Amino acid sequence: MNVAQRILAVRGPWAAHRPVLFDIVLAAAATVVETGLLFNDGTRAAPVPIAVTVLAGAALLARRRFAVAVTAAAVAAAAVLAAAGYSPGGAPVVVALWSLAETRDRRVSLAVLVPVVVFLTAASVCAPPAPVGAWMLGAYMQTRRRYVRAVEERAATLERERDQLDLIAAQRERAAIARELHDIVAHSVTVMLIGVRGARDVLETEPRVAARTLERVETSAEQSLAELRRILVLLRGRHAAETRPQPSLADLDDLVAGYRAAGLPVRMEIAGEPVDLPGGVELSAYRIIEEALTNALKHAGATLVTVRLAYGGAELEVRVHDDGTGTGEPGSGERGADRRGPGGHGLVGMRERVALLGGELETGRVPGGGFRVAARLPVGERA
Repeated sequence: MNVAQRILAVRGPWAAHRPVLFDIVLAAAATVVETGLLFNDGTRAAPVPIAVTVLAGAALLARRRFAVAVTAAAVAAAAVLAAAGYSPGGAPVVVALWSLAETRDRRVSLAVLVPVVVFLTAASVCAPPAPVGAWMLGAYMQTRRRYVRAVEERAATLERERDQLDLIAAQRERAAIARELHDIVAHSVTVMLIGVRGARDVLETEPRVAARTLERVETSAEQSLAELRRILVLLRGRHAAETRPQPSLADLDDLVAGYRAAGLPVRMEIAGEPVDLPGGVELSAYRIIEEALTNALKHAGATLVTVRLAYGGAELEVRVHDDGTGTGEPGSGERGADRRGPGGHGLVGMRERVALLGGELETGRVPGGGFRVAARLPVGERA
């Protein structure tokens, strides 16, 4: 739902009919007021002036579409009543001038205002402050309405731009992940090729060595197939692979040391017995921790960040919890995630990585204070 739709929903289903109802009430009120002013000096009521007044009031129903013509009709009705010896109060004329200033260009309404005020003053219908004040009120309401419309349009534009930036960020992150996984699979295929060649060379002389080598090749092939399944989801073209070595959890100590040197206190916790993980899982866990520490350093103002890796069963649990400030909802998960950083693109990247692995991600403030990133990454057969 965009901004305009949300505004209509807040205003309610009867908002579309409100202008018509308002115009009917306004026309009736102007007619009643003008009729009262017409006969308040003891003049006896007569059908003709009442009919002219009612027609002038009815013309106000068209004030939004034909403001100039409605103003002319109201002035003509006042002129007819004045010529017949009555003393019109000018209520329809005042309402018409207000409508004219509210709905038409400023130059047009000014061009109509001047002769109308001259006529009303000369015919002693009403004093200049009344029509001039009505015109000024209409001009103010027009300016206000244009301002509100500009704000709504700007909000809608910003919302579209934000959605486009999120989409661009997601596409870039997918491309980066695809390049990283491509490097992992390329390495695995190379290892398999070397292993097969080595096994072939010793197959006749050392069959046990060849068998062990082929077992390692089989394991590498299974992991590579899992990585390829994820790559095929992301690739949307040909991406040049980066040549730099990809980080893993073995590099985590160096990563944490760098943030400590930058002034961010980081505590590492390891639960369970570390095991060998598929390259894609290790890389994604590393990147999630790196992004979470970057957010904590830039935006949280934290005095302590705890990084926890929990090995166990078919999942690797990654948690990064800082004690700084945040704007997400407590225990929110992705629905109430705190979007630290411009546009929240860091969290977009985390979601892409976790979704690619078939895992789960939760981000947001926690009841005890601070901000938490928690990811559960499947390993083994589900990786």
